[in-house]
Amino acid sequence: MTTRILPVVGDADAARSITTLLSQLPEAEPAAPVGDSTSLIDTLGRLAAESIDELPEVVLVHERIGPVPALELIREVALRFPAVGVILVTTDAGPGLFSAAMDAGARGLVGLPLSYEELAQRVQAAAGWSVGVRRHLGQGGDVFTGPGGTVITVSGSKGGVGTTLIAVQLALAARASGMNTALADLDLQAGDVASYLDVQFRRSIVDLATIQDISPRVLQDAVFIHPSGIGLLLAPGEGERGEEISERSVRQIVSALRNRYEVVVVDCGTHMNSANAAAIEMADTTLLVTTPDVVSVRAAKRMVRLWDRLQIRKAEETVTVVNRHTRNTEIQPPLIERITSTRVSRVVIPANFKELQSAVDAGRMQDLESKSTVKQAMWSLAGELGLVKVPEGGEKQGKFKGDRGSVGVLRGRSKPQD
Repeated sequence: MTTRILPVVGDADAARSITTLLSQLPEAEPAAPVGDSTSLIDTLGRLAAESIDELPEVVLVHERIGPVPALELIREVALRFPAVGVILVTTDAGPGLFSAAMDAGARGLVGLPLSYEELAQRVQAAAGWSVGVRRHLGQGGDVFTGPGGTVITVSGSKGGVGTTLIAVQLALAARASGMNTALADLDLQAGDVASYLDVQFRRSIVDLATIQDISPRVLQDAVFIHPSGIGLLLAPGEGERGEEISERSVRQIVSALRNRYEVVVVDCGTHMNSANAAAIEMADTTLLVTTPDVVSVRAAKRMVRLWDRLQIRKAEETVTVVNRHTRNTEIQPPLIERITSTRVSRVVIPANFKELQSAVDAGRMQDLESKSTVKQAMWSLAGELGLVKVPEGGEKQGKFKGDRGSVGVLRGRSKPQD
C-alpha cells in the first residue's frame, strides 16, 4: 500500500533534507512540503472537502513551523482531520515533549537529525493507524471532519461602542439566512450576550477550559441553543472565572466551533488578553468597532497598533466598522480609514438609539423590528462580510452610504428605504 506523506517545514534546507529521506522509504509518496500552519490547514481542508480518502495518511510537522506553534497545530489537525496520523519532527526527543506531543494528538515523534530506521518505523505506525481510523469512519463516527466554517471576531476600540450589539445582530442575520451559526462570548469578565438575548444558562465557556479533546458531544453540552436557532457559548457568570480560559483552550474551542458551524461569531469585547488574542489570530475576518469621535478613533488606532506589535493581526487585515454614524459629524469613514490604516466597511451603522431602546431594555435583541434602520445596516454588514446568502439581483452597497443604503440583504429586499 502506498503511504502519502505531507511534510510541513518552513525552512527550505530542512524541507529538502526531509523530502529526500522520505522518498527513500518503501512505498512512500511524499508530497511537496507546505511552509506554514495556515497552508497546511487550507490544504487538508481542500482535500477533505473532496473526500476523506484524498487526505494524506501521514503529516510530518517540523518543530519550528509557524505561525501556530507545532503542538497547537498538531492538536488542531488531530481534532479537525482525525483520519490523518501526525508525527512531530524535533531536536528534543525527551520524555517531556513526547508526552506533550501525545497529549496534543501526535502519533509519533522523530528526533533530529533524522534516522532512516526511526523515520520508517514512525511513518509505518502512523500510516497503519490512519488506515484503521478511515475504516472506522467509513461506518460512521462522532468526529469532526472537513475544512470548517467561517470565524468572525468582533472587538471594540473602547467600551460602549456597540461591540456586543453588532456581534449579536451579525449572528442573527447569518442564522436567519439559513446558515448554521454559533455566537461565542469571549468578553470573559463582562460578557453581555446572555443579557441581550434573554438567556439564563448554567453552562459557560469555562466548562470547556480544562478539556483536552473537545468532542461534538462535549461541545453540545456547553452550547445553549437559542430559540432563534443560534448556538450560544456564553461567558461565565462570575467574571473572575475568565482567568481559567487560556490561549490553548481558546484555540481548541474555536477549532471545535469552526468544525460544527458554518458561521462562528466571537464577541471579543474591548480588553485584550491571551484568550481573545488567540481568537483574533485564528479568525478569518476581524472587525474593530468604533464610533466617529476623537476618543474612540484614537482608541481604535491604539488597538490596531497593539495587534500589530503582538503579531496577531495586521492593520490591512482588519475591518473597521463605524457605529452611530451621522452625516454631519466631522469624522467620516474615509478619515477613520486613513488614521487607522485599516479597511473601513462600506456599510456604516446609523445613530438611532430610539429604535434600539425597547429591545435593549427588554434584553431581547432578536425582537428588534425589521424596519429599524440600525438593524438593516447591521444585516447589510453581514451581507458585506459574506455571512448571509444574498438574494440574486440584490443591490450592492456603495461605499460609505450610511443609513440609506443598508437594507440590501434584509429579508430579500433590494432597494433602500427612507
